[in-house]
Amino acid sequence: MTTVLERDRLRWLIDVVIGSLDDPAGGEELASRAHLSRFHFDRLVRAAVGESVAAFRRRLLLERAAYDLGRGTPVLEAALANGYRSGEAFARAFARAFGTPPSRYSGDFRLPAPNGVHFHPPGGLLLPGDDEGRRIMDLSERLVEHDNWLTQELIDRAAALEEEQLDEPVPLQPPTEAFAEPAPSLRDMLDRLVFTKEMWSAAIAGRAFTRSGETSLDALRARLLRAGPEFSQLVRDIRERGAWDTAFVDALCEPPESFSFGGAVSHVVLWNARRAQIAADVLRRHGIEVATGALGWDRSVGASDFS
Repeated sequence: MTTVLERDRLRWLIDVVIGSLDDPAGGEELASRAHLSRFHFDRLVRAAVGESVAAFRRRLLLERAAYDLGRGTPVLEAALANGYRSGEAFARAFARAFGTPPSRYSGDFRLPAPNGVHFHPPGGLLLPGDDEGRRIMDLSERLVEHDNWLTQELIDRAAALEEEQLDEPVPLQPPTEAFAEPAPSLRDMLDRLVFTKEMWSAAIAGRAFTRSGETSLDALRARLLRAGPEFSQLVRDIRERGAWDTAFVDALCEPPESFSFGGAVSHVVLWNARRAQIAADVLRRHGIEVATGALGWDRSVGASDFS
């Protein structure tokens, strides 16, 4: 199985090629930028994408040219913008790839590819997910797993503070319904992030629930270690059964109320996102930075890595 380190290395090599699309650099120069010999650079890129460096680069430029033509760009302008020195050379290459001259082109700009990598307008690439050796997460799972990860990050970063700092009331301006108290402490905020998963897991599963009074950072970690995976599994089961619109009665409410599974999951994810941002702001005031964004997390777990 390809490791995260190997995926990052391969992705970096691909990025070297991609970065040369508007650069006349040859193979030797690209290999130098990757700090490799030409032989090893060509071999590793071919292993990563199933195409030679030249073929990979040429196909992406032709896809981009086809996209430009579809938007009304003149043939010669599309040729020059995509690495060709003459309209004749471009026309020959384009006709070989698409089976039609560029002057008569219409249709999908994506060519057959052995790797699923395509030009993605207006100026990026479309990369396939890595489904080898890991479970593919859909959007609902990514949102929930990011919530679990960020809660863990906040608890871990809070360990740098003194107990007095953890328990200092924080007046919230403007007021928010994210927390029950108008001036919760950072400990209260972290407790609420974990408690929300515990409470809604019990409600969705239809079992009794007693709120934990253990709020030391070690206790919060232990509670999250139980509640995070449980909530993730419940969401996965709901998704696999297609039960987002299924209604259930939450007997933990006073009086009992009915909710849909999709509504309950959305409630947890959206409110916890707000709570996490507020808790991260409190940590920043103490000089502790927390990267809360989902994009960095997505790459860190390999969810967007291509291999």
